[in-house]
Amino acid sequence: MIRIIFPALACTLVACAGLTLADSPVAVRDTTLGPVLTDSDGMTLYLFTRDEPGVSNCYDGCAAAWPPYMAEEGAAATDRLSLVPRDDGGQQWAYDDMPLYYWVNDQQPGDVTGQGVNDVWFVIEVSEGEAVRSRSERSRSSGY
Repeated sequence: MIRIIFPALACTLVACAGLTLADSPVAVRDTTLGPVLTDSDGMTLYLFTRDEPGVSNCYDGCAAAWPPYMAEEGAAATDRLSLVPRDDGGQQWAYDDMPLYYWVNDQQPGDVTGQGVNDVWFVIEVSEGEAVRSRSERSRSSGY
């Protein structure tokens, strides 16, 4: 497994199962992969390696399979969470400027079935106070 380490989240995210931070659009939830970054309802969030910092490259069919994690109107960036404007309207949450997505096949909180899809979609693992993007050598045949 290759890991790309993101800067420490320290007190921003604590590696505890089911932790939701007050007024935060993200949480940490324990999964079969260990603690990962989720939305406030516990649904796993993913990064797309074909995105660029501050730019989503997932639209149309891609966005149908990987819905963007959209921000509510009036949402404000916090710490490592920023807002990325989308070409199709609205603003998408991003972690360290990398847009965040759901995977349509994750059916319940804690599902991580999008991990490693086509070797371009990855969860944000939280390990010992640091968030890392996991790059599994496993890949799946479906996805973008």
